[in-house]
Amino acid sequence: MTDDSGRGRFIVFEGGEGSGKSTQAERLADRLGAVLTRQPGGTALGEELRQLLLEADLGVSDRAEALLMAADRAQHAQELIRPALEGGRHVVCDRYTGSSVAYQGHGRGLEPAEIAGLSAWATDGLEPDLVVLLRVDRATSEGRTGAPRDRIEAAGDGFHERVQAGFDAQAEADPGRWVVLEGSGTVAEVAALVDQAVSDRLGL
Repeated sequence: MTDDSGRGRFIVFEGGEGSGKSTQAERLADRLGAVLTRQPGGTALGEELRQLLLEADLGVSDRAEALLMAADRAQHAQELIRPALEGGRHVVCDRYTGSSVAYQGHGRGLEPAEIAGLSAWATDGLEPDLVVLLRVDRATSEGRTGAPRDRIEAAGDGFHERVQAGFDAQAEADPGRWVVLEGSGTVAEVAALVDQAVSDRLGL
């Protein structure tokens, strides 16, 4: 179901490492016939930025990290997300502005409101219709992810605790857009929760 203007719906999955968001985003996109994408990434430029942000050992500073994430988001919104929505396609995205606020804001100790403003400028105000936050405890996260695979995953327990607090704060501040779901169940169990939330909130 598109909205009254014929625009597709924009659904974002957020959560910490090992929360299951990538699996659930893929599953929901398949069910809806939606465009599936991710951040950082989703475009040719975005994939190059993803390499710089997550895999390269370049000593990226916290502010540079925030700016690179915003650059990725700007390209992604203009090149992929907005055209798909305006063409009547639903879009399911694995991470969006909420991740920058949580990771670069709360996690890195930058000002969350400034990070949110930077992302709003980068995307020209493009906001999701629904944000699904999948929440798991640290033990579940570590059990699913194993050894750290990239520089952000390896940032340490204190960092990831601040990130989770950042996600929780955003969800609490905007309950009309965010829904928090328990992500520690099986793929099928969590998928059922996601489907119910998407149906309740968007009628999809």
